[in-house]
Amino acid sequence: MIVWINGAFGAGKTTTARELIDLIPNSTLFDPELIGAGLTQLLPAKRLAEVGDFQDLPIWRRLVVDTAAAMLAELGGVLVVPMTLLRQEYRDEIFGGLASRRIAVRHVLLAPAETILRERIADREVPPDLPDGEIRVRQWSYDHIEPYHAALAGWLTADAHPVDTSALTPYEAAVRIAGAVSSGTVPVCDIVQTPEPTSETVAAGVLLFDEQDRVLLVDPTYKAGWEFPGGVVESGEAPARAGIREVAEETGIQLVDVPSLLVVDWEPPVPPAYGGLRLLYDGGRLDSDEARRMLLPGPELRAWRFVTEEEAAGLLPSVRYERLRWALRARERGAALYLEAGVPKG
Repeated sequence: MIVWINGAFGAGKTTTARELIDLIPNSTLFDPELIGAGLTQLLPAKRLAEVGDFQDLPIWRRLVVDTAAAMLAELGGVLVVPMTLLRQEYRDEIFGGLASRRIAVRHVLLAPAETILRERIADREVPPDLPDGEIRVRQWSYDHIEPYHAALAGWLTADAHPVDTSALTPYEAAVRIAGAVSSGTVPVCDIVQTPEPTSETVAAGVLLFDEQDRVLLVDPTYKAGWEFPGGVVESGEAPARAGIREVAEETGIQLVDVPSLLVVDWEPPVPPAYGGLRLLYDGGRLDSDEARRMLLPGPELRAWRFVTEEEAAGLLPSVRYERLRWALRARERGAALYLEAGVPKG
């Protein structure tokens, strides 16, 4: 299990986490800041200059998941992770990656009043060997108060268990968190546990259309980015039936007829992903009543929207968009297409 301690920069996450590992049996501190510090030594300066925060590096997010899983495999017990996460898509990617490894995450938010937060930032210790550290570290914390408030007003409050630490010492906050975790007051994050693939996979997606012929895209809770309804085909399962099952699980829509095939796309392996076959089916047109009955939000999907082909270009990764684009052409022509990495062959 992981106890993830979130909060604004300067909220006291690390000092609270150090107190917490003395209160939760068989627990270990894992600070992802160390991975960020390591990447500053490992990556070229040019790559580092392209991002404003090491959290924006996909390699950092992957390493957080991989390192946490490796530490739990080595040590067992509980990891206490003090780390600010203000971008929902990064929370999805990291917590989804942990869930895929069957690692339960209990998400706690340290939420002092803003006046207290600013006082703590002003009193924050700064490493003496850091050039201009006092200005840089404190300014960084002040600059992130507004993004913290934006997250707080949106997804963060609903996702995490808040603890008002305005009048609490780090030890008192840790006692409160330990009690809430042991009593089950802090629930395990409600996120789909999709096992990480160990080889190439077959995935079936289903295109659903509204009365204006716009296509349905969904925003999964367990990974970043927009997608088509669908998922990985299970062992012994027919791909079209997998698409029907996934649509029902994700949206609550029950497809009566087996959808017709539009494209078969071979996705080449790009480490750490394994690639495999990606199939898209035509699930037909939904009327307005069916669209209104979609079961969202839920454990699998955060949001949905019908989009035009042009709008999809701004939401989907390029290869996935090309898959959609050719699926729409196949739908118009009434003949399925074979693709490799989104490009028609034959």
